[in-house]
Amino acid sequence: MALERVIELLREFAGSRKISLQILLLGGLALQHYGMKDRATIDVDAEVEGEMEEVFTFLKANNIPADMGENISGWSVVAMPQGYRERAIEIYRDEFLKVKVLHPLDFIIAKLRRFTEEDIEDAIFVARKYNVEAAEIKRSAEAAIRNSPRDTALFVFRKNVDIFISRLQS
Repeated sequence: MALERVIELLREFAGSRKISLQILLLGGLALQHYGMKDRATIDVDAEVEGEMEEVFTFLKANNIPADMGENISGWSVVAMPQGYRERAIEIYRDEFLKVKVLHPLDFIIAKLRRFTEEDIEDAIFVARKYNVEAAEIKRSAEAAIRNSPRDTALFVFRKNVDIFISRLQS
C-alpha cells in the first residue's frame, strides 16, 4: 500500500463529508515518507483527531486495515516523549485534512517501544538517514521514561535503547 494512495483516500473521505480530520502516521507509511520506498505495509497505523470510527470503517471498506487511536502514547507502557504531536511534520494539508508523520527522533522512540527486529531495522534506517545521534536518542528515551507510569517495562526499554544504540554505532 502506498502513502499517496492512503492520503488520496483520506482526502476523499474528509472532503466528501466536509469534516476536519487530522492524521498522524507512524509505521510503514511514515517510513515511505522518510525515504524507505520499498517498505511494504498492509495497514495504516495512526493517531486520529476526528471521526476515528468512520475513518476506520471507510478504510476497511477500501480493503485497508487500520490500527488507530486518539493517543499513540498509550499504545505501550512506555509513553511517547512530551511534545511529540507538536514536533510532528506536516506532509499534506487541504481544507479538511491534515496529515503528519512523527519527527524522526519520535519515530525512533516509537519503534524502540515495540522492539521487534523489523522495528529495530526501521529505526536504524531513520536514525542514519536523518543523522540522529545516540545522545539525542538517549535523552528522548529518558524523556519517554519520565512521561511513563512506573513499571518494570521501563527497565527493559532502557536496556533495549542501549542495545539499539550499540547496533546503530556498529
